[in-house]
Amino acid sequence: MAGNSFGTLFRLTTFGESHGPAIGCIIDGCPAGLVFDLDFIQQELDRRRPGQSAIVTQRKESDTVQVLSGVFEGKTTGTPIALLIPNENQRSGDYDHLATAFRPSHADYTWQAKHGHRDYRGGGRSSARETAARVAGGAVAKLLLRQAGISIQAYVSQVGTITVEQPYTALDLSQTETNDVRCPDPEVAAKMIQLIRDTRKAGDTLGGTITAVIQGCPPGLGEPVFDKLHADLGKAMLSINAAKGFEYGSGFAGTTMLGSAHNDRFESTESRTIRTSTNHSGGIQGGISNGMDIYFRIAFKPIATIMQDQKTVDATGNPVVIKGKGRHDPCVLPRAVPIVEAMAALVLADHYLRWKTAQI
Repeated sequence: MAGNSFGTLFRLTTFGESHGPAIGCIIDGCPAGLVFDLDFIQQELDRRRPGQSAIVTQRKESDTVQVLSGVFEGKTTGTPIALLIPNENQRSGDYDHLATAFRPSHADYTWQAKHGHRDYRGGGRSSARETAARVAGGAVAKLLLRQAGISIQAYVSQVGTITVEQPYTALDLSQTETNDVRCPDPEVAAKMIQLIRDTRKAGDTLGGTITAVIQGCPPGLGEPVFDKLHADLGKAMLSINAAKGFEYGSGFAGTTMLGSAHNDRFESTESRTIRTSTNHSGGIQGGISNGMDIYFRIAFKPIATIMQDQKTVDATGNPVVIKGKGRHDPCVLPRAVPIVEAMAALVLADHYLRWKTAQI
């Protein structure tokens, strides 16, 4: 099956299913000599793992990562890095009733239509469980970017109708990890958490948005035609489970502005560094980074699995009713934050290495 790899020079391939023995990834193209901080990689996985708070799925997985290859004496060797994450807490029996029924707004029917056969236990490879492997690979990309002075910070900016009104420049992003919903505004975070709890009690789910900010990115990353930096970021974000929309810079709001107001005027700083006086471009112009902050938003739909009875059909077209059961997130947003950061890191690491080959 195609579509399991991402990237050109820094390339990630993931493998495994939700209810198989393990999931994992292979990273190809990581330069040799990078200090391999296993504790940091585990820390990133801990941010995504299930069961970490009362407002996420209670599936108990430690997501303990194992390094199989590509590292020696604490540094990368330049060979493929293989990372394995065992599955520890599958309850496949929770999905027996879905062996022939198609869950509304899930990938069940489309996977069956494409392959003629599917793993119905937790969605198999279409499960968000697969994203743990992305976070592991993205953590390695973050280590590479950290050496280059590039940082990535994402946070929950909306849950349902509750929104953080301030732009990221007015927020203390260091507060993002201080609450269960990963919102840097404590007052808004408390409202979000209560809404998620209330929605969970009602057996329903919520969507929302995540905002991400990339800082320290030098000008010159990205390709001018098909592999534009924002195009690759958009593909990365829209490949995440439940993602429904992507916008960067002024996004859709920019359509209401005049060109004279939207244009980012260039200026020179005292150190003769070129920058722009505004940043409606979101740090990207012509598909290439311009040295300003890169910022974007991703919209996530409500989780499709709800704890309510739903009408649907089975594989023969007969109407059936499926009952909500199992362990599921009432809102994907809190655990999606590290996934968004990981996918952004994979894009930036790949384009950073491509940039390094663009000039003598």
